[in-house]
Amino acid sequence: MIRSLFSKRTDTSLDEQVDLAKQGDEEIRNHLLKQYQPFIAKNVSEVCKRYIDQNSDDEFSIGLLAFNEAIDSFSSDRGSSFLSFARLVIKRKVIDYIRNEQKHLVAASLDEEYENEEQMENPSEVIAAKEHYERETEAWYRREEIKDFQIKLKQYRLSFKELTEVSPQHRDARDSAVKVARQIHDDEALREKVLEKGRLPIKDLIDRVEVSKKTLERNRKFILAMVILMSGDYVYLQDYIKGVGM
Repeated sequence: MIRSLFSKRTDTSLDEQVDLAKQGDEEIRNHLLKQYQPFIAKNVSEVCKRYIDQNSDDEFSIGLLAFNEAIDSFSSDRGSSFLSFARLVIKRKVIDYIRNEQKHLVAASLDEEYENEEQMENPSEVIAAKEHYERETEAWYRREEIKDFQIKLKQYRLSFKELTEVSPQHRDARDSAVKVARQIHDDEALREKVLEKGRLPIKDLIDRVEVSKKTLERNRKFILAMVILMSGDYVYLQDYIKGVGM
């Protein structure tokens, strides 16, 4: 048994181990949860901006549960690595936990203030502070997604700067390019081919889309970037193209 497990750990990739865990291999799952505790603690610490004690901090427990959840929900079809996906899941779950704890603190603070009117602060100021906190949290989410997207783009030899240069200037042209990207994304075989090869199969697309070969060639980098965006765990960034081409 030990030899078999050791063999599975050393002869298979991380993504393959995750797949085995998803299929019910609890030994592999427990191995991953133990092996990646430093990774989990590091990402939790980045959210909390302090050292995280794995034995006593509730935030680490949230991160551990999030990593376990990431194992169950990860799909290599998205085009991102498991650790990139897990990092986002961990940070989002910890931020949600902190946000909920903050809400409880705000509610408790308001109750306490109403009980003691002499020490009561202006409730509208408390609400404003809460809204400010939520805006800051969402801004943090966006920054994390942008950083992850930049890393993913580099794997395909793309950059934000280049995207601004090749992005279609007119809205109709951009919407048309996004529509092509969505058609690629929704076709599993075509999506996998694009993400694996890192380029658009122009010949395969000509008969499937309503744009010319010349237009596909001109917008190929932008379309590729949109396919990458749609295939990743980018909740906030995807808002910018939500509804287009659907």
